[in-house]
Amino acid sequence: MSKEREIQVGYIARVEGQGSLEIKVSYGNIEELRFEIFEPPKFFEAFLIGRHCSEVHELTSRICGICPVPHQITALRAVENALGIRISEQTRDLRKLMNYGSHIQSHILNLYFLAAPDYLGYESLFAMVKEHLGIIKRALRLKKLGNDLIELVGGRAVHPISAVVNGFTKIPEKEDMKLMRKMLLDAKQDACDTVEFFSSLNIPKFDRKSEHVALSSSGEFAINEGLLVSTEGMRIEEDKYRECIKESQVDYSWSKHSQIVGRGSFLVGPLARVNLNFDRLSHDARKLAKEVGFEVPNFNPFMSHIARALEVVNAIDDCIEIIDRVPLREEDRSYDIRSGTGFAVTEAPRGILYHSYEIGEDGVVKKADIVTPTAQNARNIENDLRELVPAIADLTDEEATLRCEMLIRAYDPCISCSVHYVNLDRSESK
Repeated sequence: MSKEREIQVGYIARVEGQGSLEIKVSYGNIEELRFEIFEPPKFFEAFLIGRHCSEVHELTSRICGICPVPHQITALRAVENALGIRISEQTRDLRKLMNYGSHIQSHILNLYFLAAPDYLGYESLFAMVKEHLGIIKRALRLKKLGNDLIELVGGRAVHPISAVVNGFTKIPEKEDMKLMRKMLLDAKQDACDTVEFFSSLNIPKFDRKSEHVALSSSGEFAINEGLLVSTEGMRIEEDKYRECIKESQVDYSWSKHSQIVGRGSFLVGPLARVNLNFDRLSHDARKLAKEVGFEVPNFNPFMSHIARALEVVNAIDDCIEIIDRVPLREEDRSYDIRSGTGFAVTEAPRGILYHSYEIGEDGVVKKADIVTPTAQNARNIENDLRELVPAIADLTDEEATLRCEMLIRAYDPCISCSVHYVNLDRSESK
């Protein structure tokens, strides 16, 4: 490698939102490394203040068009916790179905549309059509499955409309749920083939033991609620999130950076979830993991793709179980307004999502706090790149640049989510 080297990507392709990468190496030492997010902030937390708590989930779902469902569910849970509402098991199950739909469509988008071209030697999915039409059709079938599941429960595939505080305005019809069950069964082979396909690719070997953080629950694969746990022993309730995880700003990015107090950066997302909840995956997902040689704990961020594929299999299996048990009956959705502060953490496709709201006696929001997965992963992405760059010193500039981009795409950053808020004085956040 030359004494001086630069890796520059002015606009990182095949990620959601606007970001860039700049790395400068001098005599083998990294002089500068920046994962820059230049998409402007949207100030969601500011304009939530003064709105009624019943509106929050609708507004926050507009933070992102790819993951509106987890924003809705997290906002609903935080508001319900503030108001002292205990939802029914049916509402809990239907929300989980809806979030699983979000995970399926988002994971498939990342795997096939964003990441696969890197491994197959194409600049985009469109260039793959001629030689890999079967793979693309599989991707489209699975993505449609996720969208259809969201629409069935939420009334619309993007920005669902039926989920409200303490329930749903419309419960799915039993016949429609039976049809969805059949669609899930029919899609199972596509999901298994996805695991095998991505396991056959030449995934880079790169291990860096960072702390992984995810929700966990003893009785299920947690995506909507649970304790916040980590590979380094953290185990806290969701209302203690702000005591353990702090944010700060950097002068080159509109996204904040997160760290665990007293430790450092951490990873959230499918790899963390599978590492921390492997024994709660479905039988078939665990069996497939063994067959393709996926072992836990796994600290190779590139293996997030295999974790995503395993989660799709698990989601299909879990959705079938939920459909078999959910009663689908109309329920009382009434509730009383009171003042309070509520906290909630759920799993978006890209990792844990935190919402907190302070609500007045009139039901109006007085304070809002949102932390997205990409804002939590941003510093860990940079720390991964710091170790990756020396390991790929023998690659050409073009190859090294691609490898760095592949690492970022393995995290599947959702940049639009990460720039919802910023402190204008650039000081450390609350």
